[in-house]
Amino acid sequence: MRVFFRRARRRQRSALGSTCYRSAAYRPLRPWQVRERRFRSTPLGRRGLDPQDVREFLDRVAGDLAAVYDALAQSRRETDRIKGALGRWQSEQTRARMEWSQGR
Repeated sequence: MRVFFRRARRRQRSALGSTCYRSAAYRPLRPWQVRERRFRSTPLGRRGLDPQDVREFLDRVAGDLAAVYDALAQSRRETDRIKGALGRWQSEQTRARMEWSQGR
């Protein structure tokens, strides 16, 4: 049972990214969660929020969140690409240095 919870915590951390300093219990808000959220209507004779306005706002927030998550994914892909290129360059430099030192 402990193994199950450890794995679940690891999966949760990896979803947040390696540089996130939030608690393991924190779950980021996803666009679909915002879109599906509904607010109760107020009883007659009481003040409240217009459900249509709330839905429009939630759709706007969901769109913004989707854009942020897309930008984050693109940034991570770019980071991985740059790390790979740097690793290849370092390997080439090491190889060239080794050949140069053997040639002397």
